[in-house]
Amino acid sequence: MATRLVSVQGLGFGDCGKGLFIDALCRAMQAHTVVRFNGGAQAAHNVVLPDGRHHTFSQFGAGSFHPGVHTLLAFPVIVHPTALLVESSYLQRAGVTDALQRLVIDARCRLTTPFHQAAGRMRELARGAAAHGSCGVGVGETVRHDLAHPELTLRYADLATPVRALDKLEALRTTLLAAVSHDGVPDDVRAGWHEEQAVLRDGALARRWLEQAQQLVRHAPPAPHADVAARLHLPGTVLFEGAQGVLLDEWRGFHPYTTWSTIHTSAVEAVAADAGQHGRITHLGAMRSYLTRHGNGPFPSHDPRLDLLPERHNAAGGWQGIFRRGHPDLVLLRYALAAIGRLDGLLVSHLDAFDRAPALRWCEGYEVPLVAHGAYEAQLCQRNAQDAVIGLHQGARGDLEHQAGLTALLQQAAPRLAAQPIASAAQFIEQLEQATGLPVAWGAFGPTWQTVRRLKTDRL
Repeated sequence: MATRLVSVQGLGFGDCGKGLFIDALCRAMQAHTVVRFNGGAQAAHNVVLPDGRHHTFSQFGAGSFHPGVHTLLAFPVIVHPTALLVESSYLQRAGVTDALQRLVIDARCRLTTPFHQAAGRMRELARGAAAHGSCGVGVGETVRHDLAHPELTLRYADLATPVRALDKLEALRTTLLAAVSHDGVPDDVRAGWHEEQAVLRDGALARRWLEQAQQLVRHAPPAPHADVAARLHLPGTVLFEGAQGVLLDEWRGFHPYTTWSTIHTSAVEAVAADAGQHGRITHLGAMRSYLTRHGNGPFPSHDPRLDLLPERHNAAGGWQGIFRRGHPDLVLLRYALAAIGRLDGLLVSHLDAFDRAPALRWCEGYEVPLVAHGAYEAQLCQRNAQDAVIGLHQGARGDLEHQAGLTALLQQAAPRLAAQPIASAAQFIEQLEQATGLPVAWGAFGPTWQTVRRLKTDRL
């Protein structure tokens, strides 16, 4: 029996149903491993079972409800050890008693600590009304500190040597404390900012945190490269579960409202190649029947009238801010397809929305003010806004100024909606396939795996 590799990645701003599809595909494809290959503890992939049990998967793979399915946290995933222990306790309450025994963590993975989390929150609080929409768990700060002080980066392998780990913890605590300034912190969040600063000033916290993290090491010792590679060569299906969505990608998303993570098919290919697995990967893009977004950032098709669509597991508030809903957006969808790499098919969730919100319409383009204040706005005077958004994605990788220009462009855009609403899920699927040239392989008409239907049987 050969090894089959399948990836699921989001085509929006996140919250597109990746957890639901991973759970369903584990059952349909008899997967033995779910690989987390990007992001960190900021993921929130909801799985609801037919018997009513529910879990929001943060670091464990969303296939954990299936007996025998392992989670592999592969480098370069950012691991939050103590948060993993908390998540395992929630899984135990939901009936999954052996999640830690089915967990494999690459020894090379970088670690998020309470100090990264505190520093990241302090930066977000200091932004005030211009907050980026951080999840508040320290993933971005972990990457930022690694880039600035690679010699101090704490990796999962370090936890096997407590003395070395403690030295690094103390060093990164002091450098983070020195790096975050209180200048410009708004008065209304100053108290919260000082609460987080107290975490960085706690000289005893490093030892306490390390003692807790050692509990995880006892259950899931740092996996050497050979063990990581072996799991990707086992006969059967390996599912790669992406975090966030490509419109939040660190290089291709709309800066600064992005994540410190790569959402791209090349990220999956790199993890597979690192394991010596060069088999063809089936890449599937996940999306909703309508668009959603947590927190700040451009969202041209946002429509408050769509708040009637229920979101049981996506409440507004917290670090991410308000949860918004919008019409399906052909402009951003084409951008996402151009940015994410090769796809073999689509996964579409919330196809039952057409019964609840009969006024959903395709956003076919944008209208923008014809006021040229800069290079991006000048281009808008010469071409349609949607063409500019799609074409300008060709900016050089890492050109965040370029991406910020796209953000400014989108913030000016008003949606041009189709004259007629989408009549049904069947019509939506037909129009989606025509617009993208990709088959809708699976569709979800409700919150559980029982509502997921296989719509295309050939090769997917």
